[in-house]
Amino acid sequence: MRAIRMDQFGGPEVLQVVEVPDLEPRGGHHLLQVSRAGVNYADMHVRGDTYLAPVTLPYIPGNEVVGRTGDGKRFVGLTQGGGYAEQAHVHRRTSWEVPDGVSDEQAVALCLQGNSAYHLLHTVAGVQEGQTVVIPAAAGGVGSIAVQLAKAIGAKVIALASSKAKRQLAEELGADAVVDSTSENLSEEIKEAAGGPVQVALEMTGGPTFHSTVAALAPRGRLAVYGYASGETTDVSTKVLMERSITVSGFWLPSLYSDRNALPTSMNALFDAVRSGSLRPVLGQVYPLSEASAAHAALAARAHTGKLCLDTAG
Repeated sequence: MRAIRMDQFGGPEVLQVVEVPDLEPRGGHHLLQVSRAGVNYADMHVRGDTYLAPVTLPYIPGNEVVGRTGDGKRFVGLTQGGGYAEQAHVHRRTSWEVPDGVSDEQAVALCLQGNSAYHLLHTVAGVQEGQTVVIPAAAGGVGSIAVQLAKAIGAKVIALASSKAKRQLAEELGADAVVDSTSENLSEEIKEAAGGPVQVALEMTGGPTFHSTVAALAPRGRLAVYGYASGETTDVSTKVLMERSITVSGFWLPSLYSDRNALPTSMNALFDAVRSGSLRPVLGQVYPLSEASAAHAALAARAHTGKLCLDTAG
């Protein structure tokens, strides 16, 4: 089968198309003929050797796939690598049969990023009706879903995005206000848009954006951190946290893989929302498998909107 393999860490150019042996059936897993593989910031961190879990080279990246089993059933699943390939193993506990009415592209958008958005809002931050929540990268994979899920809760959404077109998309998805995420006065602009400090914020950029987001929180505010897309991890002053009784929580989706209830609950809710029309995953560009490096370059440039994925037929 064809796969994208890294033999060294580095830029997008290290993602090379290779022929590797076909996979054999594995106990406790579904063996999928992959149709779509999701592309995520986590994959960029793997490629640059900055991922939370170290990987051993050579390595096939990719943590989410959708495809069919030998008997024709369609599954979407989370992997721990190996997704950028024509075949993949998905564990039965972290894979779900895709219902009719949900496309392959929608399913792969829900798997890693949809689950992340759901648990950031419900499990980590505990967003409640009437609260104000800041959502970064609101036109991206996690952000675009989080905007819609937060509105479904009844929250007021302040969406951050880096371009006029992305901010317009966030408004179309239901955001109550939008803010330029590149602003040098980000914390003040968030508070102005919200009508004061906010109760909840999600954060995935790191560096100065992290500190600006903390500064926009109200006393007893809650920050849920799920990434550092800028490449900068960030220290936070305990003095700052204590002065306003701020809670900062980290989130990494694989921490839920062993929970028998968390992911099935969120996946069922996400599938139902898509089928009812109350959730519209924003689908970005689909790249041929052979152009994985171009997909990574687009993600790094933050020029995309919605979910990027790879088509294994290309």
